[in-house]
Amino acid sequence: MTEPKAPKIEFPCDYMIKVIGNAAPDFTEFVVSVVEVHAPGIKESDISVKDSSKGRFASVQLIIRATGEDQLKALFEDLKASGRVHMVL
Repeated sequence: MTEPKAPKIEFPCDYMIKVIGNAAPDFTEFVVSVVEVHAPGIKESDISVKDSSKGRFASVQLIIRATGEDQLKALFEDLKASGRVHMVL
């Protein structure tokens, strides 16, 4: 039996990403600034922030306009390379 393939994303599309890192006063602004380089025009209404129960971590969820796999790969790599981001989903 062959394994089922993941559904292919059709670009351009609205795409949700979640970025998790250590909580800091400027974490949201940092994430948005990195994302804006790759997907300009993020609306404030497309951003939500949650702190962990103990306040140690923060997650920033954004909806971006994805134009292709290369854009998403570069965005994820830049976020991870910052040293401030633990995970990008």
